[in-house]
Amino acid sequence: MTNSRSLAQGSHVSALLARTVQRLDRVPYAFLALPLRFALATVFWNSAMTKLADWNTTISLFANDYQVPLLPPEIAAYLAASMELTTPVLLVLGLFTRAAALALLGMTVVIEIFIYPLAWPTHIQWAAMLLILLCRGAGKLSLDELVWHRFGQRYAVPAVSTRKNEF
Repeated sequence: MTNSRSLAQGSHVSALLARTVQRLDRVPYAFLALPLRFALATVFWNSAMTKLADWNTTISLFANDYQVPLLPPEIAAYLAASMELTTPVLLVLGLFTRAAALALLGMTVVIEIFIYPLAWPTHIQWAAMLLILLCRGAGKLSLDELVWHRFGQRYAVPAVSTRKNEF
């Protein structure tokens, strides 16, 4: 008797878990992409604001601490600040999201390799979020979606189910 009761409880729990997973699978990607876009935009925007708060300190950091290879410190500082000012705006708007994600992914790699190699736990989180946006785009709640809907018919690529590409 106890064995059949535990089997019934187990099947009830199993059914509940299955329904929960089915509901989670139906959450639209657009709702998942929004917090990714906003979280990444916040990180890089705050970094830009820190650079702009004291430009002399920023130049000093790039000259003495960061030492990005192949670029003079002033140019590296201007490039970093420019990217950190523009890409967050693009991410929030969902405009040119894949290009912004690719640029920030490249910047994250440079930061990880040359500037803060011990901060890899943070950088791998940024990279994971950026890779999702790079591979899946901004989602339907974006200017990218409006632009593609309006102008993309001429350049449309046949839709591919994301389920086919999972393993």
